[in-house]
Amino acid sequence: QVQLVESGGGLVQAGGSLRLSCVASGRIVSIGHAAWYRQAPGQAREWVARIIPNGVGDYADSVKGRFIISRSYAKNTVYLQMNNLAPEDTAVYYCYVPVGNSGAWGQGTQVTVAS
Repeated sequence: QVQLVESGGGLVQAGGSLRLSCVASGRIVSIGHAAWYRQAPGQAREWVARIIPNGVGDYADSVKGRFIISRSYAKNTVYLQMNNLAPEDTAVYYCYVPVGNSGAWGQGTQVTVAS
């Protein structure tokens, strides 16, 4: 069973920064491919960023230039550095890792950006 645990969320003022972490554990889990999603109240979950085995990140237009996805194989952890945060970034952020023919989700971490 794969377990993903996110942390690092919180309340921050607009223009501030946060770094989210997602620790992966369990059988046969690889973070070569990983992604972050977010879900704001009353809205659908949306993709934010992904990372592929060669380390290259890909980003939604809404966060491009502000967010950076990275990982540490040694710590089996995926990160999301979020800079210049805006109130519209307020959401629960989820980590996702493909596992077999499906995937694993974390429980989410709340990010609230005050104006």
